[in-house]
This record gives sequence, structure tokens and C-alpha cells, in this order.
Amino acid sequence: MSERRSSVPRRGPGRGMGNVEKAKNFRGTIAKLILYMRPYAFTTFIIILFAAGSTIFGIIAPKILGTATTKLAQGIAAKYSQTGGIDFAGIRNILLTLLAIYGTSAVFTYMQGWLTAGVTQKITYRLRKEISEKINRLPLKYFDTQTHGEVLSRVTNDVDTVSQSLNQSVQQVFTSAVTIVGILFMMISISWQLTLMALVVVPLSGIAAAIVVRNSQKYFKLQQTTLGNVNGHIEEMYGGHIVMKAFNGEERSVREFEELNHKLYDSAWKAQFMSGIMMPITSFIGNLGYVGCCVLGGYLVIHKGLAIGDIQAFITYVRNFNHPITQTAQIMNVLQSTAAAAERVFEFLEEQEEIPDTDTPVSIRNEDGSLRIKGNVTFENVVFGYDPEKIIIHDLNAYIARGSQVAIVGPTGAGKTTIVKLLMRFYELNSGKIYVDGKDITTLTRNDLRDCFGMVLQDAWLQTGTIMDNIRYGKMDATDEEVVKAADEAFVDHFIRTLEDGYQTVINEESTNISQGQKQLLTIARAFLSDPKILILDEATSSVDTRTEILIQKGMEKLMKGRTSFVIAHRLSTIRNADMILVMNHGDIVEIGTHSELLAKDGFYAQLYNAQFEGAS
Repeated sequence: MSERRSSVPRRGPGRGMGNVEKAKNFRGTIAKLILYMRPYAFTTFIIILFAAGSTIFGIIAPKILGTATTKLAQGIAAKYSQTGGIDFAGIRNILLTLLAIYGTSAVFTYMQGWLTAGVTQKITYRLRKEISEKINRLPLKYFDTQTHGEVLSRVTNDVDTVSQSLNQSVQQVFTSAVTIVGILFMMISISWQLTLMALVVVPLSGIAAAIVVRNSQKYFKLQQTTLGNVNGHIEEMYGGHIVMKAFNGEERSVREFEELNHKLYDSAWKAQFMSGIMMPITSFIGNLGYVGCCVLGGYLVIHKGLAIGDIQAFITYVRNFNHPITQTAQIMNVLQSTAAAAERVFEFLEEQEEIPDTDTPVSIRNEDGSLRIKGNVTFENVVFGYDPEKIIIHDLNAYIARGSQVAIVGPTGAGKTTIVKLLMRFYELNSGKIYVDGKDITTLTRNDLRDCFGMVLQDAWLQTGTIMDNIRYGKMDATDEEVVKAADEAFVDHFIRTLEDGYQTVINEESTNISQGQKQLLTIARAFLSDPKILILDEATSSVDTRTEILIQKGMEKLMKGRTSFVIAHRLSTIRNADMILVMNHGDIVEIGTHSELLAKDGFYAQLYNAQFEGAS
């Protein structure tokens, strides 16, 4: 069983916000996204077919409508010249055909949108799944330098941005391409002169779009980065709001939030402004071509005999032709946001992972799956530093026999907690070996290794859920009877039964509906349920009342019986009966012995012990 520490997260260095950042590899990021679509190649092909069908039917419709207009104009002219009349039957047939075309186009559009949504959501699901799995493979040192909000931002905001952008862009890319080609063909079939007039403005639209895209990319990248910093600050302040209020930090918190929020506002405003001016600029340029076509079209009708219905169709095509060009430019703008978000997601997925388990692990389990561990632990020439340039544990050597109670004492920063993290292989050693029952811990899988341990930490962690579920976290397949038995052994059963809902009482998100001491007793019950061979105990009685402290001490003493126990001791009076005391200072074990032996030496331990009691008096 492992237990996470629930504390106010440290703000890591995060990402630089002083300089405007650009996407480091736009093409590479988009190429990776395309690779994510490879499993859905067949569905994508069907989407393309539906997009092409929908667009082609939509392109044909104006031409057919123009034919109806021409037939109506010819009928009116014939009626006034008394040479004929309006062919209502012919017009009706044309309109029915037009209705069928529009209906088919709508069905194709619906199917295209439905399939596209499915593909993009599957890609989103896959990204979130890979991020979740990646988090479990990252070494703890990564989280030492990142805020929780920064990581959460990549799981939520960045993936959502990718999802929404893909959902819009995938279908628009296909429809825009088919629309441009199809409309161009229909325009040429009506009049090459009008087509030239319409195409004159296309390069101007492309140049304008390219300028906007080039200038907007850097702001979209900065927007995603600053959003992660804002989320990190909010999560941090909410998680530690009691401490923040206790130290009158509201003003500082608001000031820092305003600074971060201003940077987000500045980058988001510029990104959205640059994105927003794309459509007006390209539309204005497109309208210039539209006006030119109207003037030239009138001339061709009068002097060249061009059908009035063809002019109507052509004007419709000009309007529709400008739209996919503008839409394509808009897609390129959206892709900047997609690339900025996707790049942050891929950067996270490409972070260096912890060293994988050995391919040939040593088995420490019996045939029934139970652990075959006695609890002997050996530290052999262990050297470690969170930063390789700053070693904090120097040449640690110790042998702990099975069933021993080992206390680890020393001043703050001596390396007490670090030993525990190394023992459970949360960090890798710089050099040296740690053995459990003579087996190098690097030859075991991390799952098997951590199943050997039970932890009761000073900062008790409980999840939202019932008391029954929180105790069962130590052994997920435990029966209700086993949970109750573990609670009874931890002296917490009586307290639980006094609650209105008993074991079904729901603990809220911050665990504020039970006391600190009660939380601690529940974590002891969780450890009882997991039945570990080796215990790690971080003395947890400093912030509870005397009666609860006695219960916790009794629970911990009962839990330690017959198990190898590592006790990180803060109150030296509580470890007088320890079989071995490791006295640490500056990462080194400076003394080893029992309480009486160390006092007799009158060394560093004696100084700590006497200083603590002098302080208490």
C-alpha cells in the first residue's frame, strides 16, 4: 500500500512568461496529430467521401437554380411578346430536383459531422488516457518542479483545445478544398472572363491571411502557457487557503493572481484579436472581387448574351468561393491554437520517465499471490542527491533485521524522509544498493516492492468517498468484515459507529468533516488491512489531543508487532524502546544504537534529546 502526501503544492519554476514563445515545431506537432488519426484512416476516408458528396451537391445547386431563373425569365419575356408562356411544370421539376439535392447534401453533412465527432473524441480519449498513464510513469522529481495546476492544465485545457480544434478543422479542411475546386470548375464553365475577375483578389486574401497567421501563432502559444500558470496559482491558493488566510496572504495572493491574470488577458486578447480580424479582412478583399464581377456580369448580359440565370449562379458562386478561402485561412489560424496546445501535450508525453522495471524481475510471491517476504532490509554504500551536484546522503550503510523497530532521528534536512523514499524506490540511487531479504530492490517490480510496505504518514491522505472505501484502499478486494476488523484493531471502530451513517459516512473532498486524529486512525486501519511486512511510520501525534494521541500510539504499537518498522521520529521520547536508532545529520548516519546506548555516548543524539526536553521545559 502506498499513500500520497496531501500538502500545499510547491510552485516550481514553471515556464518563462517574460518572453513571447512561439511553437517550437509547428509542422512536427501537426504531423504527430495526423499519426494519431492513422487508426481511423478508413473512417477518415468515409468522412472525405461524405464531405465531397455534400459539397458537390451544394455546388451543383446554384447552377440548377440559375436554370430555373433563366426559364422563368424566358417565360416572362415570351408572355410579354405573346410568343409563349411560363413553363411552370418545367420550373416545378427543377425545384423538386433542387430540393432533393439540398436534402441529400444535408444528410451527407450530418453523417460527416457525426463521424468527425467520433474520430476527434476517440483521439481526445486516447490523449487523456496516455497522459494519465504517463503521470504514473513519471519520476517524482518531475513533480518537484511543476505545479499541480500546470499538469492539470495539460490534461484539461490543452486536450480540450486540441479536441475542439480538430472537430472544427478536420471536416472544414476537406469541405473547403472540395468547395474551392468545384466552384472554380463551375465558374469557368459559366464565363472565363468573370472567373478571372473573381480570382484577381485571391492572392490578396492569401497574403493578408498569411500575415495574420504568422503574427497570431506566438500569442496562441503564450495564451496556453499563461493559462497553465493561472490554473497553478488558483489550485495552489485553494488547496492552502487556510494557511493563506492565517498569514494574511489574501492581498499577496490577489496581487499575484492579478499579475498572472493580466498576462493571460494580454496574450489572450492579442490571440483572439488577431484571430478575429482574419474574417473581416478577407471578407473585405473578397467583396472587392464581388463588386467587379457584378459590373462585368452586367456588361456580358447586355453585350455577349450571357443568360441572366448564369449571372445569378455566378454571383452565388463568387460569394461561396470567397467563403472557403476565408474558412481555409481561419482554419490555419485555428491550427495555431491546436499546435500550441498539442505541443504542450506532446512535451508532457515525451518527458523522461522513471527507469522501467527489469525485464526479468525476481519473484517474491507465492503461488496464491501472497508475498514471500520476511522483512530484512540492508543499505549498502547508498549515495543519493535530488540534484546530482548536491549529494545529501553519503555512503549510508545499515542492516535492519526482520521484526525490528528502527527509529530514524535527526534535525530537519538530515535526510530522514529521503531514506523512506529511496527504500520504496520513489527515486533512483546515485550509487549503492538497497536489499529486501537479500534481493536488490531494482530486481523487483515496483508493484511487488511497494506491496511489501505500509505507510502511515504525518499528513494523512483520504479520498472523497465513504469511510469503508477509504480503509479498503489498503486492500481493494477486502470484504466488509475484513475492513471492520482492521478498524477495530486500529481502535477506530467505536468512533465510526458513533457516526450517523457509520462506515458509509462520506468524507468530503478536504476531509474537513472528521478531525486530524480520526483521519490518522483511519490510515492506521488502512495499514492494518493491507497487512504489510515492512512499515513506514511518520509520527503523527503532534497535532492531536492527548486522548487521541494515546489511541494513535496504541494503534501504531499494535500495528508494528511482528513487522519491520521504520519510524521517522519527531518526539524522541516516543522511540525509547526502539531496537535501533539511526541518528542522521547532513545525510550521514552519525550514530547507531539503542536509546540508552546513545545517551551513554553523550554524542549528537544526546544533544538532540536534551535540547528537546530543555525546550519542552
